[in-house]
Amino acid sequence: MKSKFYTLALLTICAACGEKKNDPDITSPSIVGTWALSSSKVITKNDTLVTFPVKNQEMIKMFTASHFTFMKHDINQGKGDTAVFDAGGGTYTLKGEEYSEHLQYCNYRDWENRDFHFKLRLKGDTLIQTGIEKIDSLGIDQEILEVYVRK
Repeated sequence: MKSKFYTLALLTICAACGEKKNDPDITSPSIVGTWALSSSKVITKNDTLVTFPVKNQEMIKMFTASHFTFMKHDINQGKGDTAVFDAGGGTYTLKGEEYSEHLQYCNYRDWENRDFHFKLRLKGDTLIQTGIEKIDSLGIDQEILEVYVRK
């Protein structure tokens, strides 16, 4: 009886391994991990604003298999006139370059429970996120371009 159980368990494990081997997404580079923001721009109508780098600030974005989070803070530990802390996170989907975020948590609370759709491209250890952030009720209609480097 035990040998039948172990044989069944072994066959199940082998079948699961075989399925992953044939999955085309397994060979794609993974975004899972931690990324440091190196530059960002916000484009509204004809105006382009460089929003990062900012002196004495740093920002990271982290991905698991299903969730993302971002955090930005000043390196002066919240002291002085330049103190800042921004954070948010939620779930995401990625199919090819089509990347969608569902922002569940954000210190800008009016941004919560919204979906945003972007293009995400990987080039080696660089991640490039572009797309539109639009929230009619807040008057937000802007294009973003963010460049991250793997940490």
